[in-house]
Amino acid sequence: MDTITLGARRFVATLYWIPSWLLSLLILAAGVALAVLAHRVLFRIGTRLVEDRDLFWRSLMQRTEGPTRLAMIIIGLAFAAAIAPLTGGQADALRHVLLVAFIALVGWVLRTTLHIWTTIYLRKFKLDSEDNLLARKHTTQSRILQRMAGWLIVIVTIAAALMTFDGVRQYGVSLLASAGAAGLVLGLALQPVLKNLVAGIQLAVTQPIRLEDAVIVEGEWGNVEEVTSTYVVIRLWDWRRMVLPLSYFLEHPFQNWTRESSSLIGTAMLHVDYTAPVDAMRRKLSEIAAASPLWDRRVVNMQVTELRAETMEVRMLVSASNAGRTFDLRCEVREKMIAFLQRDYPHALPRGRTEIASEGRPEGARIAAAA
Repeated sequence: MDTITLGARRFVATLYWIPSWLLSLLILAAGVALAVLAHRVLFRIGTRLVEDRDLFWRSLMQRTEGPTRLAMIIIGLAFAAAIAPLTGGQADALRHVLLVAFIALVGWVLRTTLHIWTTIYLRKFKLDSEDNLLARKHTTQSRILQRMAGWLIVIVTIAAALMTFDGVRQYGVSLLASAGAAGLVLGLALQPVLKNLVAGIQLAVTQPIRLEDAVIVEGEWGNVEEVTSTYVVIRLWDWRRMVLPLSYFLEHPFQNWTRESSSLIGTAMLHVDYTAPVDAMRRKLSEIAAASPLWDRRVVNMQVTELRAETMEVRMLVSASNAGRTFDLRCEVREKMIAFLQRDYPHALPRGRTEIASEGRPEGARIAAAA
């Protein structure tokens, strides 16, 4: 390397007729151009080598394209600075720029490494599987911690870059140590943001919610679609999106239907006449559940839960593997049970008591009452 640098300096010395500032600019531009060209060639070679391999290696090449290009540019500029006829001040300024660029490169590499590690770790968990409780748990924890670690890397990188400047070095130290009056004022100003960041760490550890959990929030039913470092997106049943801060799930009560398991027991209520054949309805409920592909073969039951003045309330219980299938099964039970009663026991449907009383009167009495 020293031999190449020495030979390059001798060649530059033969160009004494070009102004030094222009020659330095040309050499630096040539160093950047050669670095970009070399990166493009090497990146294409690497892309062709992994094009027949699995998705992970292709994604790895795409994720590392930016950091490797920046690394090549830093190397090219460092080599160009070693042979360019720079003044002392120009050389110091360029070295400072290269130092800041190197710090940015380290932060970029750390974030890319974090993303690659998270991707490798989550490859063994499948969210689209039938029993995805473990997958949702690890995915939620990994995503939240990845975002928190990513922001920490950004803050440390900016602080380290600021510390290279004498005029603003104290700001970099304050950013790292979070000390001083400026840090306190900034902390108070960013209290909602910091509150959600801390809530994100708590959610990652305690996990009251996970990705794709079925929840009822603010009276709306939906699934957890996205968990970021500051907010949660709930995909409602009608495809609307509800956005809530992370701190909401630590400060307000909500229902999580898939906290321990995705299986749920669905309830279908039915109001029928007192003459309804409860035993026949119970047998029909078992037939409906057994014939449905939505039933998980675990729970099927029917009980009379309340007696009212004109009707009695019947509660039918059926279970399914997840919230969506449970909802569909409840609707199916209602529809088929009503059809069964209409077809075989029409008298079991709710009727007014005046109508029942009039059916027991003789024909003459009804005519007289009508007159």
